[in-house]
Amino acid sequence: MMNKTLLEEKMKEKGKSIADMCRMLGISRSAFYRKRNSISEFTQNEIRKIVDFLELDSPVDIFFAQ
Repeated sequence: MMNKTLLEEKMKEKGKSIADMCRMLGISRSAFYRKRNSISEFTQNEIRKIVDFLELDSPVDIFFAQ
């Protein structure tokens, strides 16, 4: 299960909007919402892009939360 709250916190810390994330990932806003709300899943490539974009040390806490 994904930790959407932590993702949103990291986006705020870096000053990134949902529009910025969608543009960077090349996905629609609705696709981003589905992925963020665990209706569908982020691909490994998308996770890698988000880690780089938000300058995260690790994707584990956000994308692989218990």
